[in-house]
Amino acid sequence: MRLNFKKFGSGPPLVILHGLFGSLDNWFSIAKELVDHYTLYLVDQRNHGDSPHSNEWNYGVMVEDVRELLDSEGLDSVYLMGHSMGGKTVMNFAVKYPERVRKLIVGDIAPRYYPIHHQVILDGLNALDLSQLQSRKEADEHLAKFIPELGIRQFLLKSLGRDEQGFAWKINLSVIAEKIEEVGKALEEGAIFEGPTLFLSGGNSNYIQEKDLPDMKRHFPNYTWISLPNAGHWLHAEQPQAVVAEMRKFLG
Repeated sequence: MRLNFKKFGSGPPLVILHGLFGSLDNWFSIAKELVDHYTLYLVDQRNHGDSPHSNEWNYGVMVEDVRELLDSEGLDSVYLMGHSMGGKTVMNFAVKYPERVRKLIVGDIAPRYYPIHHQVILDGLNALDLSQLQSRKEADEHLAKFIPELGIRQFLLKSLGRDEQGFAWKINLSVIAEKIEEVGKALEEGAIFEGPTLFLSGGNSNYIQEKDLPDMKRHFPNYTWISLPNAGHWLHAEQPQAVVAEMRKFLG
């Protein structure tokens, strides 16, 4: 699948993948701090943003989407970063195509299995009748019944677009809801990437815990783990300068 992406900057290629319900727009503030040193590729994963929708949705096909992007851009090897679901994609890519990854950065996700924990969000999104929706404010008021956190609602509403018929989700909501368990799947046993790997987590997030370190070491023996204070799961939105500083230090 040919993914939608935005390319800018100059220098060695750095490819960044967003997380579940997100899009490449989530990473603009980070990317603009790096344009003088890297050629940035901000990517919409399948069923998200402006990339095509598909009934096939799992890490196997998402890895091949990234490979196709690299091939089409003539990129033999890249710096590769992904957050949350995107972090699982880049981990799976690195263990399958290690020769194509110079260094790997994983944002607030470990290689282990995660049980479904987005059901309330999915319930709120699915309960919103787009055919009757009159405004984004009305959509926010509806989602507030399910999701009290304003920041999470604002993040989700970035995927609410408009077409000739009215409001429409950019995400493939029906497929995501049907196959949500795919997001939490663990890396296959025995999958290893020996290149330099940085796990960045939020100090207020529980996505990466001390108990995950042996698993991280087994799959990524050359890893470093840094937990950023005063950051949750969306660490790039909450502590962007700290994320940029750690990226620069790691990538050199």
